[in-house]
Amino acid sequence: MAKKKKEKSFSSFLNNPIDFTLLITILLLLSTGLIMVLSASSPSALAESGDSYSYFSKQLIFAILGIVAMLFISKIDYRFYQKFYKHAWWLALILLALVLIAGKEVNGAKRWIYVTETLSFQPSEIVKLLMIIFYAGILMKNRDELGSYGKGFIKHICMLAPIIGLLLLQPHFSASVVIIGICSIMMIMAGCKFWQFLATGGAFGIPALIALIAFSPYRLQRVVTFLDPWKDATDTGWQVIQSLYAIGSGGLFGAGLGESKQKFLYIPEPHNDFIFSILGEELGFIGCAVVLILFAIFIWRGILIAMRAPDMFGSLVAIGITALVGIQVIINVAVVTSSMPATGMPLPFFSYRRNSVIYFIV
Repeated sequence: MAKKKKEKSFSSFLNNPIDFTLLITILLLLSTGLIMVLSASSPSALAESGDSYSYFSKQLIFAILGIVAMLFISKIDYRFYQKFYKHAWWLALILLALVLIAGKEVNGAKRWIYVTETLSFQPSEIVKLLMIIFYAGILMKNRDELGSYGKGFIKHICMLAPIIGLLLLQPHFSASVVIIGICSIMMIMAGCKFWQFLATGGAFGIPALIALIAFSPYRLQRVVTFLDPWKDATDTGWQVIQSLYAIGSGGLFGAGLGESKQKFLYIPEPHNDFIFSILGEELGFIGCAVVLILFAIFIWRGILIAMRAPDMFGSLVAIGITALVGIQVIINVAVVTSSMPATGMPLPFFSYRRNSVIYFIV
């Protein structure tokens, strides 16, 4: 009898309707992102490999793989992951430790694990999803304690400390910020008090952030460059200045698709973290506004799904994934427009980071 009931539950989940508004939004973002990767990467790809389509073709392959994975995973009952929420924390810990041991160092940081010369992955991207699953499970289990400062807030923040510590050892400051932001939003939605974050952040968070910047020369340099990028316009300020030139020259309607000037080796790797500036130059304010509206629709649908979820675990997973995309969009656009110090943050569905495309689509 129990078996039949379980099969019926699983069957009913398979028959749940797809949120077509969200699906169409994702496909529109992905399609626009592929077009912009093709446009932004063509000069760099031609200079590096002699093939203008090399970056685009790789991005397209991973985008297709991501869509296939999305369709497959959408048929899995999300409650299946709840059984393994503790394993998610341990797996995150192992992956981050592994990247410190076996990761390849690039520009003074170990963030990637290379399986072969052509196949690699960034553990921090997987860890973001693992932490969403873990916090959804642990917050649901301890929901009666969340109002308490000690048993609720401090206990769950301490669970995050080893993960952040390993990320800072890479160092990967931007991933740390994103994961802290995601977990904080999930904790507030689950029942933790907002004043707990304000009090703890003021007493410990802000001093720790200042210390991380003050005792790290490259982070301090980024802050100095942010305050006055024209002070060192040919070196540390070069990228953000070229980004501002690109966005400014786009005007209201842009120069036209494929007509960017800054992508011709002025902005380093324009198809990566600074692809939004090429979007602004080619499609103008209108193009940027349309893309940001699509991201706003994504966030709106994510919140609606979280509100309509039949249980707390599903609601927290939905809000965690929504926060993941929203936080990264805000940080990326802020960096590109020189509204905050530069940090390596891809724009979801747009930046050329093959594995990231799969993570966001899934």
